Amino acid sequence: MRIVLVSVLLLLSTALTGFTVLTYDNFRPNPDSAALIVCTGLLWLLFVLALLALRGVSGRAVVVLVLVGSAAIGGAAMVGPPNTSTDSARYAWDGIVQNAGISPYAYPPTDERLDTLRPDWLFQEPVINQRGDAVCPGERIQRAHKDQSGELFCSALNRSNVPTIYPPASEIFFAGVRAIAGPTAQYWPLQLTGLLLSVGTTVMLLLGMTRRGIDLRWAAIWAWCPLVATEAVNNSHVDMLGVVFTLAAAFFVSSGRHWRGGIMLGIAIGTKLIPVIAAPAMLRHRGWKVIIASIVTFGLLYVPYVLATGIGVLGYLPGYLSEEGYQDGSRFALVSLFAPGEAAIVVAGVLLVGIALTVFFTTNQAEPWVGQLVMIGSTLLIVSPRYPWYALLMLPFIALSGRWEWLMVPLALSLRLLEPMPEVTQVAMALAAIVIVVVSLLRAGPGATGRFLRAPGAWLNRRASARS
Repeated sequence: MRIVLVSVLLLLSTALTGFTVLTYDNFRPNPDSAALIVCTGLLWLLFVLALLALRGVSGRAVVVLVLVGSAAIGGAAMVGPPNTSTDSARYAWDGIVQNAGISPYAYPPTDERLDTLRPDWLFQEPVINQRGDAVCPGERIQRAHKDQSGELFCSALNRSNVPTIYPPASEIFFAGVRAIAGPTAQYWPLQLTGLLLSVGTTVMLLLGMTRRGIDLRWAAIWAWCPLVATEAVNNSHVDMLGVVFTLAAAFFVSSGRHWRGGIMLGIAIGTKLIPVIAAPAMLRHRGWKVIIASIVTFGLLYVPYVLATGIGVLGYLPGYLSEEGYQDGSRFALVSLFAPGEAAIVVAGVLLVGIALTVFFTTNQAEPWVGQLVMIGSTLLIVSPRYPWYALLMLPFIALSGRWEWLMVPLALSLRLLEPMPEVTQVAMALAAIVIVVVSLLRAGPGATGRFLRAPGAWLNRRASARS
């Protein structure tokens, strides 16, 4: 009966995922944001119910349900184009440009030297409306102006007046997908790649858990999570590639293969930079191997692009940080409550350094999952980005550690995207932090607060004893 119940819940999740993708998106003139929030909430409810029901299942049925659910829910997310993000359009364009022998960092999409490369599904010709004004047709098409002529420029790309922001591993990935699919295939090649990577991550988790004696039912946290279907498959965010290599790095380092782990970490950082926050938990023992391997790998990925573009490989990264509010501190939803303005940058920096040092000194490198989860999850709480796909990186480590309370972070970030009011974000992030702290203390048992406060002193005493 439990197997049947889980199967029914997964079927409902699959159907609702497909319905949501086909019915709601944020690109219509008057998007039904409330309905999208309701559907997202129902998907998370079905996800939680399925996880609870899976507790009564054992044996091979667990593996079958986890894998089938991962493929089915992810497959349902492919039935329509991206519904909340335009990033995959930029991925496609970067791949098309590279396959034409041009560095993606060299020119912005509006540059007229790229006119011969533009496929119709990404770029539209302006039309004249009844008032005689030039307008951009289509619900996904955004307005810009060509750099040279100033003419109206209509495309499905965001920030089309600036060069790409993505690091070299991502760019290699984009070029590879487009080399196979060609320039005219629309969104499905990246969605299919996202599905393969997400299911592959499920398989990697199951194998890693089996070797380490971890309950395989926890793999469902990754496999069935609505965030994976939405952001890794439907919106095809390249963060999914970073997840694969970060998880591989964690498995290698935990098995004592530090050089390989460093290479995997270097590729992960070369995908989106963000995976660098997973590093502190992997550096305490022989961490120099991980550091050297990751830096060398990261540098080698950049070499061909630096030779082609020079300092231009930074792309739009500096402008992006300023645009997102990280230079004036306005983006830090929780920290800005008690440290407004630029003071938030200092407070956030101090907190992140403190957490990184704590993770470094307290993590068991043979089982770095909790340390990585704390580092990634705490960073997201402090930095509070408006993009929920950043939380993809923490989901495998929730699964490996069994710390389900940290699911509050991706849930809060999902709400922030769908309802971007600052007050809603602050309440959601604060609630997530409270739940995590309370459940973590309850999990640790009586006296946990005192042990936590005494931990730095105890560590210093151990170090002093070791020296003597």
